[in-house]
Amino acid sequence: MCCLRLRALSALQPRDGRKNRVLDCLSAPKLSSIAGHARRFPRYLPRLRRDRCVRRPRAAVRKTFSLTQFTDLGLAQPLLKALAAQGYQTPTPIQAQAIPSVMQGRDLLGIAQTGTGKTAAFALPILHRLAENRRPAPRRGCRVLVLSPTRELASQIAESFRTYGAHMGVSVAVVFGGAKYGPQIKALAPGVDVLVATPGRLIDHLGEKVCNLGETEILVLDEADQMLDLGFLQPIRRIVSYMPKVRQNLFFSATMPTEIGKLAHELLKDPVKVAVTPQATTVDKVDQQVIFVETARKRALLADLFAEPKFSRVLVFTRTKRGADRVAKSLEAAGVSAAAIHGDKSQPQRERALAAFKAGACRALVATDIAARGIDVDGVSHVINFELPNVPESYVHRIGRTARAGAAGSAISLVSDDERSLLRDIQKVTRQTVPAFDRRNDRALGAMAAVEAKLAPEPARTREPNRKAGSGQPSRNGRGRGRGGYGGGGQNRGQNHGQAPTPNRGRTEGRGASSAPTRGSWSPAEA
Repeated sequence: MCCLRLRALSALQPRDGRKNRVLDCLSAPKLSSIAGHARRFPRYLPRLRRDRCVRRPRAAVRKTFSLTQFTDLGLAQPLLKALAAQGYQTPTPIQAQAIPSVMQGRDLLGIAQTGTGKTAAFALPILHRLAENRRPAPRRGCRVLVLSPTRELASQIAESFRTYGAHMGVSVAVVFGGAKYGPQIKALAPGVDVLVATPGRLIDHLGEKVCNLGETEILVLDEADQMLDLGFLQPIRRIVSYMPKVRQNLFFSATMPTEIGKLAHELLKDPVKVAVTPQATTVDKVDQQVIFVETARKRALLADLFAEPKFSRVLVFTRTKRGADRVAKSLEAAGVSAAAIHGDKSQPQRERALAAFKAGACRALVATDIAARGIDVDGVSHVINFELPNVPESYVHRIGRTARAGAAGSAISLVSDDERSLLRDIQKVTRQTVPAFDRRNDRALGAMAAVEAKLAPEPARTREPNRKAGSGQPSRNGRGRGRGGYGGGGQNRGQNHGQAPTPNRGRTEGRGASSAPTRGSWSPAEA
């Protein structure tokens, strides 16, 4: 009996992790019958296992160690010195999981919310690998290529590499549209360790043969899902064709659409997958609200919100460039210092607006979705969606501009009746129901809207004739005859390098924007 009891004890599967409680409920005869039944009728063993009467072979338990300090990650001393100077001691979850794998040279697919430290998750291990294997950068080339969807994000990534590599002597260059070609070509000529670029301008340099990616060791694709939204899928494939087949590939994104998943499957080889949070998940510390209001009264409601002093540093998002300018102008009329940033602004204008917002010179920065992921400003108190985005995932990236690095923040969405379907899509994707308040038919808002209409009247929508480049005369075919070809701007110097024309190029460059001359910088983010 004792032998049968011992066999039964070894064959039983504990329930709910409470082994003694299960065994105490069974008498010795019951245990003996179970063990004997399992021994004499082996064909019933799967059923007994399914019913949790007989234990399966116990799998090997893999011990995990929590890395709570940057010193535990084995980073080079110059990197630890730079991190200490910035006051960084504890890695975020995405950093703790991604850094060891990248240091080993593995391909990586990382999914995490915005504001969780994805830039340091790839910048730190890349700099560590460069320090371990020091060699001159290839002429007119780079050892590391980081692709970014927007100018602002590219500048911030380059600044992060310079900050973390301050004690390593690492050369960093940044390349994007809207800037002059000369300084970029000069920076690329001797070769750089790290090149941060937007796809459109990089393709221009590759076509002019002033950039060579034949010896690039590491490719980083940051904000991959926004690359897809901006139509960069084919340009990315074209850039990859210039690179060696043997390299390390790192993909980082907040969401993972199907097309980006296919691209990752094409380029990544046996990748380590790191998913800190589910896809399209909002930051927990963001207090979200929805306010239903008529479209004509949105600007009045926005000015009313700024009457509260707690709205100290606010990002306002619109869907269109013209809408961003109108909102910024209406806030200025209401006595709120504001600036607008979007694709039609020249690079110096965008840099001045962002610098003023960071310094606290203006309370509100009005931006389009193109700039949503390129704005990394500490202390953003509120994010206001003046208009809901057409793509639900963009909502996640918009409100991710606040509550960064563990801080708290608020996100308010002004929703009109024609935007309810967009709100349903957002709640479906984020799997959340946002608390809603109704300000429709509000008399106070109606009075404010009437006053606001007098202070900042709607501009008359007149259709300007398209003009020939440099001639000041309308064009017969509606496109203009500038040397830039498609899009007509006289400032376009006219080399598309085989790229298919896009409607947005003609819409932005053909208006005589104040940006620097470009040679086919066709992307909406770089126009």
